[in-house]
Amino acid sequence: MQSSAEFLQGLFGLDSQVAVVIGGTGVLGGALCDGLAGAGAHVIVAGRSQERGEARAAAIRDAGGSADFAPVDVTSRQSFEQLRDGAQSKHGHVDILVNCAGVNSAVPYEEISDDDWQRVLDTNLKATHLGCQIFAPVMAAQQSGGSILNIGSVTAHLPLSRVFAYSASKAAVNNLTKNVAREYAQQGVRVNSLNPGFFPAEQNRKILQPERVRKIMDQTPMARFGEPPELVGAALLLVAQNAGSFITGAEVFVDGGFTGMRF
Repeated sequence: MQSSAEFLQGLFGLDSQVAVVIGGTGVLGGALCDGLAGAGAHVIVAGRSQERGEARAAAIRDAGGSADFAPVDVTSRQSFEQLRDGAQSKHGHVDILVNCAGVNSAVPYEEISDDDWQRVLDTNLKATHLGCQIFAPVMAAQQSGGSILNIGSVTAHLPLSRVFAYSASKAAVNNLTKNVAREYAQQGVRVNSLNPGFFPAEQNRKILQPERVRKIMDQTPMARFGEPPELVGAALLLVAQNAGSFITGAEVFVDGGFTGMRF
């Protein structure tokens, strides 16, 4: 009989796999980088900030994992293509893509400028589209296939003030996820979305005033914010070839019960 370690490794282990994490320089993306590396993947930490990306990759290596940094402008098709080509040239394959780039515009609806609206859509939605469109064919051409994990949000499903552009973009991400999942379902590429609840990060700290925090806690049965490492378990389920082999087009919520709460 297998040991428990062997059993879990068979389900969730990512040894010899290459994972590209778009937005790996951020708080949530960084936690996912750590988790993927901990499961055995070589992680390409992709983002705009070389300083933060190199630091994340170095921390993973110091912890015994395998990682490097690659720059990417998530609003540029050419930059995505260069990232793909560089990963293939260096490693020969890409097994996992995580689309985790995200920004918010924390202003009342009537004050959102056209430029700010477009900035949010470009970073959250266009970047996810480019990642899927550019990396999915590569995975489909591989005998082993691949897995794409898009980061959605609970705000895609429930109205929340001061995150209008963000909510609209994340609703579109979840819809895009289902469509791309259907497109590649018979080509060995699974596509799912992970929908975090409230995890204090760079893009939402500006809107977390005390009264808003109280309302969020009232709506969250677990009555606390999430910690970034708490996303890792669900992420591994969705990207692991064995554990998640029959999961595609799914939305998984990690939100302390927020979306299940009704007054």
